[in-house]
Amino acid sequence: MKFLLGVLLAAGLLAAAPSARSQLVPGSVAMHWDEGADDCTAKPHPPIQVHPYNDRTYVLRENLCATFEAPFMYLLVGSHRALLIDTGDVADPGRMPLAQTVMGLLPGKGASKMPLIVVHTHGHLDHRAGDPQFEHLPDATVVPADLDHVRSYFHFTDWPNGVAQIDLGDRTVDVLPVPGHYPSHIAFYDRNTGLFFSGDFFLPGRLLIDNTAAAQASAKRAVDFVENRPISYVLGGHVEMNRAGETFPFGSTHHPDEHALPMTKADLLRLPAILDGFNGLYAEHDGFTIIHQPHELMALGLAAFLILVLAIMLVRWLVRRWRSIRRRRALAPA
Repeated sequence: MKFLLGVLLAAGLLAAAPSARSQLVPGSVAMHWDEGADDCTAKPHPPIQVHPYNDRTYVLRENLCATFEAPFMYLLVGSHRALLIDTGDVADPGRMPLAQTVMGLLPGKGASKMPLIVVHTHGHLDHRAGDPQFEHLPDATVVPADLDHVRSYFHFTDWPNGVAQIDLGDRTVDVLPVPGHYPSHIAFYDRNTGLFFSGDFFLPGRLLIDNTAAAQASAKRAVDFVENRPISYVLGGHVEMNRAGETFPFGSTHHPDEHALPMTKADLLRLPAILDGFNGLYAEHDGFTIIHQPHELMALGLAAFLILVLAIMLVRWLVRRWRSIRRRRALAPA
């Protein structure tokens, strides 16, 4: 009987071991962000806010009154090095003390400060403008956001297929190609917390598409990746809508009753269906506004061209009619 109990106990411990190893480090999503203002000169606003998800994971945001883009950045701290995802929209450290804030969150002092890797979800300026603040810091490596550097640094040999890893020391971050919004767009999955950092590929707001086919393929690739992995939250690069699902006007520096930043695994799993029904120009589907930026610009340009042509034709018609009236008056008997 004792032998049988011992076998059962050992089997139970073995069965429980994987569960213990796979348990995610929890964190807080009780985030409270400055809503900005229509008149940002009326009162001071902090240029940057920091929310500690836990003592090794930080969510940073540039204030709406510093830049209407108000991008989010993420700092993950391992035992040997740290990872900063994106550097925001403001380059001037006097206006946006990003590097100072990040370095203050890292363990160590002076020469013993923990090494930092700076990466980007993609190469739009509002996610990399702060790079110069880090480029000359000791033990800081900045990975440029263009496709050649992304492929080289992460050793992607069959872009956009494959998954790369970043070892921070007792913390592994997976790197997943998700082009469609931007040619070198990547998402990050932190195995430690189960957080999936989606950048502008997926966020509570406008889904801006640069390449429809690439975006649809990336959505399926992302779903395949997360389907059998624990996802605590999906965290994007911006919040552009209120809690009612209405998008704020483009360029707005005031976000009252703003939608929460965290999204769910279920939200991400819906993305392929959302994009599969996209008409290639503009659509509102399942709570998201989807815009193909190049096609929209082409459509606006064509519309402007047609309006200009019509205006020229109208002016020419009016000029001819005015000349005709003058000739008739000149020929009319006195």
